[in-house]
Formats: sequence, structure tokens, C-alpha cells
Amino acid sequence: MTLYPGTTLTFVIMEIMESENSNKMAKLQMKIGGMSCSFCVSTITHAYSKQKGVMDVNVSLSHEEALVKYDPSVVSDDELKGVLKNLGYTIRDPKKVKAFEEQKAELRLAKKYLLTTSVLALGAFTMMLLMWTGFTFAAFKWFLLTLALATMLGPGGHIKKKAWYALKRGILNQHNLLEFGAFAGLAGGITGFFVSSFPIADFLVVSVFITSYHILSEYVSLIVRTRASQAIERLLDLQPKTATVVENGRETTRNVEELKIGDIVRVRPGERIPADGRIVRGYSTIDESIVTGESLPVEKSPGNEVVGGSINMFGSFDISVTRTGKDSFLSQIVRHVEEARALKPSILIIVDRVLKYFVPGVLITSAGAFLFWSLGSYLLFDTWDIDRAIFAMLAVLVMGYPCALGMAMPLALISGGGKAAERGILLRSGEAFQLFPGIKKMILDKTGTITKGDLEITDLISYVLDKTKLDKTELISLAASAEVLSEHPIARAIVRYAVSSGESYTKPERFKVLPGNGIKAIIEGHSIIAGNLSFLNKEGIGITEEMFATAEDLAEKGKTVIGVAKEKKLFGIIGISDSIKDDARETIEALKRYGITPVMITGDNRKTASSVAARVGITEYYAEVLPEEKAGKIRELQAEGNRVAMVGDGINDAPALMQADVGIAIGTGTDIAIESSDIIITGRSLKSVIESFEIAKGSYRKTKQNLLLAFLFNGIGIPAAATGLLNPSWAMAAMVASVSVVLLNSFLPSFKKS
Repeated sequence: MTLYPGTTLTFVIMEIMESENSNKMAKLQMKIGGMSCSFCVSTITHAYSKQKGVMDVNVSLSHEEALVKYDPSVVSDDELKGVLKNLGYTIRDPKKVKAFEEQKAELRLAKKYLLTTSVLALGAFTMMLLMWTGFTFAAFKWFLLTLALATMLGPGGHIKKKAWYALKRGILNQHNLLEFGAFAGLAGGITGFFVSSFPIADFLVVSVFITSYHILSEYVSLIVRTRASQAIERLLDLQPKTATVVENGRETTRNVEELKIGDIVRVRPGERIPADGRIVRGYSTIDESIVTGESLPVEKSPGNEVVGGSINMFGSFDISVTRTGKDSFLSQIVRHVEEARALKPSILIIVDRVLKYFVPGVLITSAGAFLFWSLGSYLLFDTWDIDRAIFAMLAVLVMGYPCALGMAMPLALISGGGKAAERGILLRSGEAFQLFPGIKKMILDKTGTITKGDLEITDLISYVLDKTKLDKTELISLAASAEVLSEHPIARAIVRYAVSSGESYTKPERFKVLPGNGIKAIIEGHSIIAGNLSFLNKEGIGITEEMFATAEDLAEKGKTVIGVAKEKKLFGIIGISDSIKDDARETIEALKRYGITPVMITGDNRKTASSVAARVGITEYYAEVLPEEKAGKIRELQAEGNRVAMVGDGINDAPALMQADVGIAIGTGTDIAIESSDIIITGRSLKSVIESFEIAKGSYRKTKQNLLLAFLFNGIGIPAAATGLLNPSWAMAAMVASVSVVLLNSFLPSFKKS
């Protein structure tokens, strides 16, 4: 699993100069396209660790990003980019849409290389069979040599470049091992031109097959990443990218990135606020939950600040842009994401843990075989068996190429990822497969994750009016009649409840909204006022201490209290709160059964947090947590030795999603939350978290099975090759058999719940 020619790096370059220990330090952030395994991480990290002026480097495989801290007086950012170019990478367009387009082009190119190598491999294999049957002539060996060189230098040429640059820096990885095996086959075949004991066809064909299988593993790995990226692209396309700017009374559309401080931007109902600003005209109710975590919409009027990323619920208003660029709320969140990325615990996935020792093991065994049959043979038997020594050395290198090992995780990922995709779950990396089964604590954001983010009626309390105890149905009917013309989320919740309950309501003759307080209406000649009790009290509505106590009790439970008055008398009280997802409690209980401790985190007040946590069965929670503090809470849990997952959907969740060992984004969330995550749930069901855990656990089990099966072939074949008696054709047969077994095992149905 490596990269192919044209594989590029997306550089989202963000140079931030800051003072640290009285010295100037710069940060270079790079988004790397096409990373396929932990060897890519170790290769890049190792290369930068040898670069003068580099203080620290953090590379994330799952998010394909690197953050380099360096001294600009010693090394420039161009030199740092040059390090990556020398490793065989190039620069990709930093724009997301362009990046996805280039990734698709890369997949097409990889497919072209795979088809080319398949044709070359088929031709080489056919010639080998003909030579085995005795149907041959002198030119056959030259044809085979041509096919081997065409494969290695054509579609396989990029692998040599990566192997060479890695080797120059003293880095051993799977690229090196591939080329050692491929050149061993080539060397063995060329030797056969002069030494009859070396089978020309066997060695040359194995050289072709090693390169072909490596390109196949590249293609398989790329399919996994491209499929997730294409799904992410569809999600990101739902996010607005433009703003309506008002200039000289005329509206023009402008890209959000082009906004300047002082620009007047018009925001209509249902639109997302494109930038931080201050309202200069109009008023509305704004849903800031995606930014602050608060579930209840906030009333805004001229002079109030608004935050980019919030949603305008109703009413049209104009804002004057107050912050852009690095000073904006979103840019601050990005900086917190960078910090979380830099501090996120690294993980070497299981495949690469095996390869870390397997690669040098093969090289040592190969050298040992040569020494034993040359110098050892001379010391023991007083004869130099050079032919056998060379044959054994080459055979070990040929047999040592771990094609099936390299495909163990991508195949399990494709199998498990396909099952997950059927359920609306996108698994973005092998790290998520490996880490998820070991999670000990799962942090769940409240708004939009545990709750629906929609308000619902929870309490209806009616009072005696004119010596008559009113029915609750009359209360909701009157409240719905008063609120039916309002677009406020609370009003919509009341009307929705009346409709679902089958209660009738009428439109008011007159209606007036008082932002931040409530409404006044005339219904069938009667004066109706609805709003918070403080507002009703100021309007001269008689409210007893008992009524205030009831309202306070509801507020203690995290509910919003609305009073409904008729002709200056309190008709009743309505309790409203954000509704809990239907599957929330079931999901929490399932987490506990798996030994995972659920922890709720929210920016809401403690009363609301305590109420929601109790309703879903969570005993551990954090309330009134700022966006930048969420990642810090996760770091605290990780420092205690916990492996932590995070589930969220808002902009304010992005740093925490990045910091967590496994970040899980609800797919209806923001693009930055999606980009910061390892797993994406495209729907709103919380139960999908459990399904993704079960699939990841099953896929990880498949990966371990695949590794065991693959290692059996290599583990038996390498010692056999070291004897100098193993024909190279057996290496090719072992490759075909091992890949076939791993492929079959990957797609056998065994994803059982445990």
C-alpha cells in the first residue's frame, strides 16, 4: 500500500509566527493527499527529524496531515516542501473541490497502471508456462526481460523513486523491500543468461508479479480512501460558500473568503451566517448550537454580535462584518484543531507494526543465507558454494515481499467499509478500525448528538380561571392560536404539538412579536399574551409565588418556561426542552455493555446538562465547556491512560474530534467537524455509533486473521528459500495463493456482534 505517480500533497500552508522560549518559531501545516500506511508517517517523520532547523513534526495518517514546527532563521518553508518533493510527493491544489477532483484523477491513473501491469503480467506468465512445457526459442528470454523491465520502469517506476529517496535517508520501508525483491528477480533472471542453474523465466516473471501485486495493493488502498472522500465531498457540497453583500442598496453575491471588515451582508431566513459581525438592521432568532452548543435559539436585534456558522431561524437582517481571516471565530477554531492535531496520540497500525520488524528481518535473513552458503560453506565443508549462496539470497528477497501482508488491512477495510456504508457509516482509515475496539471512554456532545436539536413540549400546567379549572387541551389550543403566525422555534414547537394532539386552533385577528420576551395577540376579541414569566409580570399579569416556584422547578430541569395569559390572568404554564433522540438511552446502555464509559460534554448550563444526562443514563458529564476546552478535557482523559472516542457535529466539536483517538462526526454537521473525524455517520441516528463499533471490531478481527494467514505463507516460504533449494516460481505461487486466501477470508460473512 503505497502511492503512485502523480500522488500529490495538498498543502494548506498556514504560517504562524509566535514567540516560544524567547525564540522565533514558525509552523507549516500541510494536508497530504494519498497517504496509505504508517510507513508513510514514519518516512516523513524520519526525514524531517534529520532536517536542520526542524524542532518538531507531527503526522496524522487518518487525516493525512502534517504539522512541522521549525526555526525560520535556519530553514525555509520552501526547503521543507522540498523534503517532501524529494520523497516523491508533489503539491496538490489546496481547495477542497480541486483536491477531490485530483484524487479522482489519481484513481483513474492508478487503474490505468493496474491494467497495464495486468497485461504485462499475463504476457510474462504465458511465456513462462510455454518455457516450462518446452515450447520455447532463443528470443523468449529476451521477451521476458523486456516485459520485466517494462513493468519495473513503467508503471512501477514511481515506487523506485520513493524507495531510493527513503534509502538515501536511511529509512527502511515496504518500498525498499519491494525493490529488493523485484531487483533480486531481475538479477536472478539475468544471471540465468550465463549460469544454467538459475531459472530465467521463474526469476523474471516473479519480478513482474511482485511489482504488479504492489500496484494492485496501491489501487485497493486508494479505492478505500477515495470512496470515503467522495462521500465527504457530497456532504461538504451541502454547505454554503457565498454571501449576499449589500452595496449602495444593491445585492451582489461574493465568496465568503472575499469578505472584508465593514462589508454589509444580508442574511435571510434559513441561511447560515457567513461571517462574524454585528446586526445593523432587522432582528431574528438565531440557532447558535452548531457554534456554542446551546440548544435554545437566541434572540438577536440591532447591536447584537453574531457568529459565522450560526443559522438564521427567521426574519431577515443585515450585519456589518467585524472579523475576518485569522481573527474570526472559525479561524480560532482552526487553530484549536491544529493544536489538537499536534497533541493527538500517534498510533502505529497493526499491519505496519508487523512490517516494522518484517522488513529488516527479511534483509537479515537474505544476507544470512548468502553468508551461510558462501563463507559458512567454506568453513564447514571447505568449499565455496557461490551459486547456491546467490540463489538463496535472491530467493529470500523474492519470497520476502509481503504482498498479502500489505493487502490484509485494505481488503478488510473494503469489506467492513462496504457493510458500514450500507448503514450510512463511512470509515475513513485503518486507524479507526484498530483503535475503536479498544475505546474505554466515549465523549458525546449533547446538542445534535444526544438530543435532536428540536424543541418539544414536555409539561402542560393549567390554572383556575374565573373559578374554573381549565383543561390542558384548552391551554395548548389557545397557545397554538396565539403562536401560529410566529416563526420562532418555541412557537413552532407549540403548534406542532397541537397538530400532533389533534387540537384545533385559530389565527389571531392581531399579532405582535416582542423580541426576547414573547408575543401579544387578539383572539376572538380576547387579549392573549405568551412569553417568559418576567415579561408577563411586567405586563401586569397576576403570578403567585406558587406559579413562580413551579416555573423555577421546570427551569431546574433544564426546560424553557412559557406562560400563557388571557385577559391579564395566567391561563397556564408550558415547559419546553430539546428532545432526546429516540435511540439515545438504548445506545448509552449498549456502550456500557461493551465496557465503554459514556461521558456527555456540552456548552449548556449545568441544569440542562444534568437533566439530559439523567434522562439517558449518563452519570459522568461536563457542562458549560467552551469549544477550546473540549479538546483539553479529552487530553486529560487520555493522560489518565484512557483511549477516547468523541461524537459530535458542530464547529465547536472539531478540535475535540481531532484530539480524540477516534473522532465520530454526525454527517449532518459542519464541514470542519466532518474533516476532523475518522468516522462519519451520514444520518442522525445515534445507534449508528454502536453499529460502527461492531463493524470496526469485526473488521479488525478480519485484519488480524488476514495477517496470520499471510504471515504463514511468508513465515514458511522465507526459511525454505534460505536453503537455496526453493525455485522462484514457488514464490510467485505463494503470492497468488496468499492473496487469494486473504481476499476470500476478507469477504466471508463473520461480522458478528460480541
